[in-house]
Amino acid sequence: MSDETTADDVSVIVVGGGPAGLSAALFTEKNGLKTTVFDTDETWMHKAHLFNYLGIGSVGGSEFMATARQQVDDFGVDRRQGEAVTAVSETKDGFAVETEEDRYEADFVVLATGATRDLAEDIGCDFSSEDTVDVGVEMETSVEGVYATGAMVRTEEWQAAIAVGDGAAAALNILSAVQGDHFHDFDVPDDASRIFAGHVAE
Repeated sequence: MSDETTADDVSVIVVGGGPAGLSAALFTEKNGLKTTVFDTDETWMHKAHLFNYLGIGSVGGSEFMATARQQVDDFGVDRRQGEAVTAVSETKDGFAVETEEDRYEADFVVLATGATRDLAEDIGCDFSSEDTVDVGVEMETSVEGVYATGAMVRTEEWQAAIAVGDGAAAALNILSAVQGDHFHDFDVPDDASRIFAGHVAE
């Protein structure tokens, strides 16, 4: 990215529309990065019921996903439901993501494909001794600009709360890379009033 690049010029593609992918997309789109999500709706959340997600007493997995999708849609994420990604590759200026329908380009890629790690392997990401994608706390892989989240990077901890945290961590680190300094996304009540106006409960 050049020194003249602004957030409005930066694009992010998220491959996977489960909790990790949608969380990443929410943070990046909300903070001005053009974000596209490819979602084949193969998330294990449809088999889940959440009793262990902080702040939510009880919610069905499919209901949780419907709310999450509506949330990212409301912020303007380009969510391509049912369009499967077949390949991810590096280009001179970033990355190319291919589907059967088209080819897309982005500055950053977030992989959120659950325990399916083929795309990470194809693009050359390092793997750990446990055959998970090797990342640090910032969720960036060995391929600069490619992030991996959720079950891709964990052998057992597949809880929705952890996946959502992974997606947020990836997004915040992308935003930090764009800004050139640590990015903080800390909302206060006035932000809700400004963003949602009359839709916010009193």
